[in-house]
Amino acid sequence: MACASSGDLTPVAGGSYILAQCAGALAGVVGANIMFGEPAIAWSSHARAGLPNALSEVIATFGLVATICGCASHRPDSVAFAVGAYIVGAYWFTVSTSFANPALTLARAATDTFTGIRPLDVPAFVAAQLVGAAGAAALFRWLIDSRPAVSQPG
Repeated sequence: MACASSGDLTPVAGGSYILAQCAGALAGVVGANIMFGEPAIAWSSHARAGLPNALSEVIATFGLVATICGCASHRPDSVAFAVGAYIVGAYWFTVSTSFANPALTLARAATDTFTGIRPLDVPAFVAAQLVGAAGAAALFRWLIDSRPAVSQPG
């Protein structure tokens, strides 16, 4: 959504990415549930409510989108590695364990394990993630647009 809002993706491509992420996240949850002998879909009862969790998701998502934008503009080949490293770190420094992605949040509502989230708590998480993503996208749009032009020799 951040890339689509900045014009880096068309709305159709952005929508395709959203659908692919949701499908992939749900497939991952179903696969993990089955692998560990759980029902394929089991609605979570794990409470993740309140301001600390919401603020945590704003920060986690802001950092994730900032990592992606920063790497994409300077070292695109490092985005995948940087995202993995950021998410591992954010798991430990956020009270929410850094869902940082609405698709993942929706899918984690379908597992009643310690990684799940009550469906009741999903809207607040997604809203917080949208705030964090919008903030990072706006910051990087401003940073990129405010860079001085570099003249090429020659």
